Amino acid sequence: MPGVILPEVATEVPGPISKASAKQLHEVFDARAVHFVVDYDKSQGNYIVDVDGNRYLDVYSQIASVPVGYNNEAMLAAARSPDVISALVNRPAVGNFPSRRWNDILREGLLRVAPKGTDKIFTAQSGSEANELAFKASMMLWRRRERGEGVAWTTEEIESCLNNAKPGSPDLAVLSFRNSFHGRGFGSLSCTRSKAVHKLDIPAFNWPMADFPALKYPLERHVEENTAEEKRCLEQVEQLITSWHCPVTALIVEPVQSEGGDNHASPSFFQGLRDLTSKHNVVFIVDEVQTGFGATGKFWAHEHWNLTSGPDLVTFSKRAQCAGYFFGNDKLVPDTAYRQFNTWIGDPARVVMSKAIINEILEKNLVEKSAHVGEKLWAEFESLAKSFPERVQNLRGKNHGGFIAFDTQEPAVLVSKMRSLGINIGMCGKNSIRLRPMLIFGEEHIPILIGAFRKAFGSA
Repeated sequence: MPGVILPEVATEVPGPISKASAKQLHEVFDARAVHFVVDYDKSQGNYIVDVDGNRYLDVYSQIASVPVGYNNEAMLAAARSPDVISALVNRPAVGNFPSRRWNDILREGLLRVAPKGTDKIFTAQSGSEANELAFKASMMLWRRRERGEGVAWTTEEIESCLNNAKPGSPDLAVLSFRNSFHGRGFGSLSCTRSKAVHKLDIPAFNWPMADFPALKYPLERHVEENTAEEKRCLEQVEQLITSWHCPVTALIVEPVQSEGGDNHASPSFFQGLRDLTSKHNVVFIVDEVQTGFGATGKFWAHEHWNLTSGPDLVTFSKRAQCAGYFFGNDKLVPDTAYRQFNTWIGDPARVVMSKAIINEILEKNLVEKSAHVGEKLWAEFESLAKSFPERVQNLRGKNHGGFIAFDTQEPAVLVSKMRSLGINIGMCGKNSIRLRPMLIFGEEHIPILIGAFRKAFGSA
């Protein structure tokens, strides 16, 4: 492959320098989850380089949060821009003292790619915080409807909320799904249902959990069973909404349950959720933290669903390299100032950097590229599954760009083997491998990736 950079691994992974660096780091910072220590100055494009000099083709991309490559020139230029320098040096409290450029930065950046039906934004610090804020918005909307438009808060509400008591602190709920992941804050963690390590020892709200469809693969062989499974789950959702011990103000769902195992559902299932939330006045929150910004061959994954009416709130982070939520309903703006508020309301510098990412994606047609390359990559994985049916099971992610996953035996062993071959991949769920290539991942990288998998499977 002339002109193509190849991975190069000369040590064990992690290598001796990486191990020593992690050990030293662990004296002051919990480094038990470190895979290897990175030399970001030497990392470039699709390739990540560790401190031992090993170069890997990175199809995990910082847990799906690097869209346009390491040390991207446009990103470097944005980092040197007056807007970023000003935001870093002055760090505005944007709710009180926004920059004279803040309106333009939002309109020229994030709002250019606002999901259809939305024209407003609230910025946040992380995906977890974005979801927490979305929950708050839905709950304030619910109480506003109950109270009546323009009706003032009562003295009893004001005084009781300060004691965490009713009626000021009412019982309200958010419905989420089995195997979901929505973050690690108290509200978002109450909606996270994927792994005990996230939740153990942490108090949680008594909120409902519905089953997410457990589809059988390949899809074309299990149409009737999968249709029945999705129908069952929708019926369960409605039963929970109508019978829970307190009002369900919002339903939150990932287009693909990433942390929980890359679980998919059909567009008709998500249309069913939209119908149910509209029927019962429940705010429909789509968590696009991992799937947004072109990850699935559409700018927003929920575009695959062809909804008759869009989500009420769309949360985002990761590839955006900033965070927040989009919305369109004016009533989701709280009834008074300071109800959705914190000092920085996200990070203005990261919002400027996101603008540079958006420009790169749109100017270079990277979403379309991701969709095209994803088709080629899917075909190669279908071939791989035929060659190694015990190693590649329940292949999923067709027509979703590079957002491809499969189940396998001993996924941790496979990840380690692939890193020794110069490929950085990740796991999810109980026994799944997930790919998270960058939007700049090209057809020229496919033989490198598939060849490494064949070597790993062949030597197993």
